[in-house]
Amino acid sequence: MEGIQYNQDDKKGCDYLNHQANLFREQFPYSTPPRVLFDGVDVPTAMPNDIFITDTTFRDGQQARPPYTVKQIVALFDYLHRLSGANGVIRQSEFFLYSEKDREAAYKCMERGYQFPEVTAWIRAVKKDFALVKDMGIKETGILTSISDYHIYLKLGLDREKAMMQYLDIVEAALANGIRPRCHLEDVTRADVPGFVIPFVKQLVELSEQSGIPVKVRLCDTMGYGVSYPGAVLPRSVPRLIHTLREETGIRSEQLEWHGHNDFYKVMTNAATAWLYGVGGINGTLLGFGERTGNTPIEGLLFEYMGLTGDHSIDTTVVTEIAEYFERELGYQIPPMTPFVGKQFNVTAAGIHADGVIKNEEIYNIFDTGKLLNRPLGVQVTDKAGAAGVAFWVNKQLGLEGEQRLDKKNESIQSMTMWVMEQYKDGRTTSLSDKELLEAAKRFLPDLF
Repeated sequence: MEGIQYNQDDKKGCDYLNHQANLFREQFPYSTPPRVLFDGVDVPTAMPNDIFITDTTFRDGQQARPPYTVKQIVALFDYLHRLSGANGVIRQSEFFLYSEKDREAAYKCMERGYQFPEVTAWIRAVKKDFALVKDMGIKETGILTSISDYHIYLKLGLDREKAMMQYLDIVEAALANGIRPRCHLEDVTRADVPGFVIPFVKQLVELSEQSGIPVKVRLCDTMGYGVSYPGAVLPRSVPRLIHTLREETGIRSEQLEWHGHNDFYKVMTNAATAWLYGVGGINGTLLGFGERTGNTPIEGLLFEYMGLTGDHSIDTTVVTEIAEYFERELGYQIPPMTPFVGKQFNVTAAGIHADGVIKNEEIYNIFDTGKLLNRPLGVQVTDKAGAAGVAFWVNKQLGLEGEQRLDKKNESIQSMTMWVMEQYKDGRTTSLSDKELLEAAKRFLPDLF
């Protein structure tokens, strides 16, 4: 890249005035999977008293699917409000403002008058974008402040000094207009933490103290490189990154947010780790929509939050309503094995599991899915379900409880099981539908109808 100097073999931190890019080639060789390096230094957990969730369904989430209509955005925003509960667990939701449709959607959601989630914006680090936020009357905006040398040198064509000046200029403009800036440290898990991240965040903390307006920092694991392992080194270590920022800059937990991606299947683990080590907010999207492999799914964060805090004020059945809305109104087929929202997430297909469920459903159900998600435990009936699976299906579908429940040894259940096996003799591979099974039940268990 002409005009840019960078040293791909540089393995040392460099201050932000150094005009050489640090690409951490010992961790990111590119020709092989990234390396996880350890130095054995662990840091203590420090979970804040107040942890919360923020939403980017209509910003990052919308970059990974066909755009929502204004009506659909408002409907989903209403669901987010209901999910927020009495304690406002979902604190904020961010919006694009670039098109007329974007602005109309933000206005309509603001007109709802909800305390939670608060409508916030997202802009690039240029002043003409900032005017959009000011004109809309939005109180907080995210600002793209790309922090790794991959972005500063190779994408933006800047150096650290120029990037620092550009970022601080737009932050100061926001503060001068009484707007809370939220700096998105893009690609922080490939960034030079001591050399550039810490100096930049220190400047933000100083501006925050001078203005009396809390400047927020969103730690963006843009490529999903973060790891939760104790003793791993910067910049990939989520515990070390958060601990270092809090100790070296004095930034408070409520000013820190984590935004993860799922490129290496670590999105939920890294989110929970960020909470445990001192981040107040975790940013996510409904159903985990987001670039490439997606963002942290809000429905997963809700159950993680409840497990960590014991807060049961959330109506989690709304999660099922959201899943149904995506399928019914948006035509999106949720992968069936998706936790909490997929059609198969609490359905067992193994006969030996069904046998355990008949005795006590807690044996093979993660929690009371009927109560918490309005999704009672189910059994998929195939040739693998056995008599236990057939008995479970009959008891559930016909509402047989207590002494009325049929055991797998029941003669009629045994006959119906033989009929199920017959359906697979010619190579059938799909499970039997409820309609097929109901007709069979009428045939083999006529006394129940």
